[in-house]
Amino acid sequence: MTPTLVRQSVRHAGRMPRVDRRARARDWSEIQERMLVPLYEAVYERLDVGSGTRLLALGCGSGLALLMAASRGAVVTGVDTCPERLDLARQRLLPQPGDTRARADARIVDGSPEDAAGAETPAYTLVTAFEPIGCLAGDSEGLGGLLAAATPLAEHGAAVVLAGWGPPERCATSSVLRVATKLADPTRSPGNWRPALRDDLEEVAQRAGLRPDGSGRVSCPFGYADLDSAVRGLLSTGLFDAAVAATERSQVEKELTEALHGHQRQDGTVWMPNVFRYLIARTT
Repeated sequence: MTPTLVRQSVRHAGRMPRVDRRARARDWSEIQERMLVPLYEAVYERLDVGSGTRLLALGCGSGLALLMAASRGAVVTGVDTCPERLDLARQRLLPQPGDTRARADARIVDGSPEDAAGAETPAYTLVTAFEPIGCLAGDSEGLGGLLAAATPLAEHGAAVVLAGWGPPERCATSSVLRVATKLADPTRSPGNWRPALRDDLEEVAQRAGLRPDGSGRVSCPFGYADLDSAVRGLLSTGLFDAAVAATERSQVEKELTEALHGHQRQDGTVWMPNVFRYLIARTT
């Protein structure tokens, strides 16, 4: 969902499309990010996230999941490599002039998980990778490296949460995501849509040396005020970057709008029911 791993795949495949990164970060935080709130809530409730939790969030984006964990009393650290989204996360979580409500113990780190380590930093009790995999070919490859860097920073037996798209027949957005495959260069495997597989998350956990310890499914419908909001929100995910690089943004917007018409309701809103899956694994 978030573009950290997507950017890596598209870079490997070829040139990156030119985008207004600040505008896309705003679209993500204002339109798209909230679509995964039910996932965040389900995980935090199941793991009883609270004042005893020290959370490391990989690909934290603009910080909504961090803010939700902090509101439950957790001490949170977010790591990402998108400066525009990190700016928004800092505005949400770090003390601003005259703001007495900010979380003084929150940390926002531009870089890798290693950059979140420190001699005086206590081991994390929870690591989250909420960026859903199982949507683009090769989208789990970068996740393995992030987990390898993050798990040594966690306590023995700490929970590590991975997220993924559910079965295509349970995800209405799957039909829209196929636009990315249709327009992207077919010779490039990274950036091409492919249906989620049942064991995607377990395979990533196994490669990272993690022990599976439960899973769940969560309904995360994508709802938008109108077609324009839907197009902007979906483009902000980065899932269509390969298509934009292979054609042009206007063509992708046109194809996306056409694909979304089937999900538009009489009042003009766009509604796409989806199911996402999460895996809870443990460090060994």
